Amino acid sequence: MVLFGFIAVATILGLLLLMIAGPLGGGILAFGIVVGCIFWGLYLLNDIHKKIFATSPKKDKVQRAYEQYLSERSDGLE
Repeated sequence: MVLFGFIAVATILGLLLLMIAGPLGGGILAFGIVVGCIFWGLYLLNDIHKKIFATSPKKDKVQRAYEQYLSERSDGLE
């Protein structure tokens, strides 16, 4: 329901922008707003990724040695 409200508000603002600035100016402003929101979303997604990656556990020596053993063993079987 909230999404429908946002769509309705955006439609009304788009019509106002079109009436005030004309088709070319409204199109340029709308493009700038949309692209700016996309870049802002990508920035936030990158920030969330960095925070999650920083809290993830690091591999210890035993786990690295075990993975190395498995890779050497699979190479030896081929």
